[in-house]
Amino acid sequence: MHTLYRILYALNLVGGGLYLIVCGLGLMQGHAYYPGQAMLLGQVAFGIVLASLPAVIGRWGHFRWPLVILLLWEAFILCAVLLGTGMQFYNIPYWDKFLHLFSASMLAGLGLAIFGALTPSKQLAQTAPLLLALFAVAFGTMLGVFWEFYEFSGDGLLGLNMQRYMVGHTLLRGRAVLMDTMGDLCADFLGSLALGVWCYLGVSRDRKWLRTFQFTKNRIGTDQPKR
Repeated sequence: MHTLYRILYALNLVGGGLYLIVCGLGLMQGHAYYPGQAMLLGQVAFGIVLASLPAVIGRWGHFRWPLVILLLWEAFILCAVLLGTGMQFYNIPYWDKFLHLFSASMLAGLGLAIFGALTPSKQLAQTAPLLLALFAVAFGTMLGVFWEFYEFSGDGLLGLNMQRYMVGHTLLRGRAVLMDTMGDLCADFLGSLALGVWCYLGVSRDRKWLRTFQFTKNRIGTDQPKR
């Protein structure tokens, strides 16, 4: 699985770099490939930073991330930043909802990893599978809510349309204005629930399943990830 991680990581770095070169040169020559090209270039550049962030944090903290979370993270950054934002895949119907499902599962897994890191091993070995699953679902859903807070703030302070409350320059009314936000929250819950069900079934069958979502100590100077 570490090979797949390296492939996804390379796609983010190389793909993002090529995007910056090709679209950047096009913009300099007066030929923008996508609307709002200058802003898109900045977001793709930031996506390269985000793709490298887990490795940097792991080396700084001398620990290894769960490989599953690394895979989900790199796949999410690829789909959300380079493809979704940079290449305008968000115009594809339900692309945004798919990413909410995907990211919520990843964040629920991160919550499970944090729970394991903060709980003494003896107590963790006795923790009920249902409690672990409930924590994962709650954690993933909560971060989805925080994301909607961010979008709401951005729309109000910067005049953006992240919560899709406008179509063109026309304000939506009634139930229509809630559809995007509530759809995102439903996707966040369902994605977290999927991870929670997987956690419950896995831990109920074998407690060693928790190792799938556990941080491990790393010697200073060793590479990320290593399995």
